[in-house]
Amino acid sequence: MDPVSDMADSRAATDALLAGLRRGPLTPQATMRFLGRAAHRSLRQAARRPAALAELTALHAVLFTLAIGRRPGRRWVSVSWALSAIHLGLLEGRTHLSAADVLTLIRANLPALPGGASRWSGALAIAGDLADGRLARHQGTASPFGDYADTFADAAFWTWLTLTHEPSRPLRAAAVAAWALPIATVTAIAIRRGTMPERPRPTLLRPAAAMQAVVAVRHLLRRSLLASGPHTVPFLVPLSGAGSGVPSIRTPCQKATWSLIFRARGLGLG
Repeated sequence: MDPVSDMADSRAATDALLAGLRRGPLTPQATMRFLGRAAHRSLRQAARRPAALAELTALHAVLFTLAIGRRPGRRWVSVSWALSAIHLGLLEGRTHLSAADVLTLIRANLPALPGGASRWSGALAIAGDLADGRLARHQGTASPFGDYADTFADAAFWTWLTLTHEPSRPLRAAAVAAWALPIATVTAIAIRRGTMPERPRPTLLRPAAAMQAVVAVRHLLRRSLLASGPHTVPFLVPLSGAGSGVPSIRTPCQKATWSLIFRARGLGLG
């Protein structure tokens, strides 16, 4: 029996797995052995938390029903369930999902749910990000599971919203880089050092927080203008290069809105 599978401390177990990967050359065989050990631990840890697994399954069953007939719909929810189930070991001493965990998982599945592409979806995701973090701290239910679910929920939702609804190519590239770069950086450091670094928050994620505000307000304004009809669309000015644009700032309200957006770089959401 692999002792890593029974470690209660998820960080210690991850470090042990990474140390084993680093002992020799990074060959396909070594990578498959690492993935096999990680999968074995994930299955054993999930089996030790039947209540959390049942809660996770019930939640995703509801989300799966709501996602029927939508795109990305049921496939998105199925992947969410699988990824969450194999990471239940990150709950560590807890055997149940918390209310904050449930909020995070619902946010991660917004693209598959009714209203997931509405003009308010970006604002709803930001509100959910703030709410689940504060709820976890207030109830004392913070855990590595919630921390990593929060990070990946942000990356999944905002990458989807940007790639599917943001017309500006430069902004799409910048946004995807802002969310993908911290994850790629942590993964590369972990493999190189053989230990898991600290979660990339808040410093590495500040550009992503600023991007969330920019994408959310652009999505809100663009949807509002389309709903009002083409005669209401204002003059567009380039955001970054020809072909990308945002509504020109004509009113004090718009000026205040964009001022808040670009000050969001200094905020850490969640």
